[in-house]
Amino acid sequence: MYLFLRRVLFLFSAERAHYLSMNLLKFVCSVSFIRNIIANRFTPETNLNLRSQLFNLAFRNPVGLGAGFDKNAKYLRELEALGFGFVEIGTVTPRPQAGNDKPRLFRLPKDKALINRMGFNNDGVEVIAERLKKWRHRQRSTVGNQRITIGGNIGKNKYTPNEEAWKDYEICFRVLHPYVDFFVVNVSSPNTPGLRELQEKEALKKILTHLQLLNKNFEKQRPILLKIAPDLTFEQIDDVIALATEINLAGLVATNTTIARDKLITEQSQLTSIGAGGLSGKPLQQKATEIIHYIHQKTGATIPIIGSGGIFDAADAEEKMKAGASLVEVWTGFIYEGPSIVKKICNNIA
Repeated sequence: MYLFLRRVLFLFSAERAHYLSMNLLKFVCSVSFIRNIIANRFTPETNLNLRSQLFNLAFRNPVGLGAGFDKNAKYLRELEALGFGFVEIGTVTPRPQAGNDKPRLFRLPKDKALINRMGFNNDGVEVIAERLKKWRHRQRSTVGNQRITIGGNIGKNKYTPNEEAWKDYEICFRVLHPYVDFFVVNVSSPNTPGLRELQEKEALKKILTHLQLLNKNFEKQRPILLKIAPDLTFEQIDDVIALATEINLAGLVATNTTIARDKLITEQSQLTSIGAGGLSGKPLQQKATEIIHYIHQKTGATIPIIGSGGIFDAADAEEKMKAGASLVEVWTGFIYEGPSIVKKICNNIA
């Protein structure tokens, strides 16, 4: 069924197809009995072995949806019905911004990949926080083991100078703190000019130590994770590990999209036509797994990892977990495999 639907959706531009499909799902899920049918169809079988505890949080299963899919926290009810254990909303910035010019999302079907240069398009932290507040209010009546866990992925506005970036992260952290379960600091997207410079040791330390200090002022502290790029050298990863250990960071998300274009089947002329952007999907699978394994071994498994990059089925998820990931995130795999992806992964994990 999804193969047919995918063929139809792939007739549209990637970004238009995304909003068409999610808004249609939102419409049908507005009817409670239809939403229950969808949840029964796509939610993984009840199995205590699927429930995960990490960062002192309960995850109903270990399969999440990575940031960038539900940037504005508009589809949480629908994603919960599709069985996701957790969702990263965002990337959220202090002020709303339109993002980069369209087209900015491209499919590479031959490679089972996507290229995006969205540019942190979002409604701004105040609007998104209000949406999350309403979601939390509705969620109180949800049965405990069915609740979806929410991560807040935060970044800086495009025109905020890097030397003032810490202020943007602070604003997002303060405003979202009451409404998300954990935070992911995004300094690794390739689509905001200069953002990846914040991965350098001193710039990163300034942002993360400031957020850790802010966190201590809240009655309930939120886990803070850092999302890293797959294009870092091992020396740079060592710096990240040292910093994460020094400031007692809750964990790492490995990895974001890559700027590399190695070993792609897609014709070079098409890649040239598409231009810049972050590559995700199958071509990223091996590199992401290698980085997870490196961090896991280097730290002696002391830093929890959420694994992301090229996960399409249970074998891919198990690969990440065997490498050292405690949880996994899908994104591109969701586009290519469809709404059954969470159930298929969870029901087939050994």
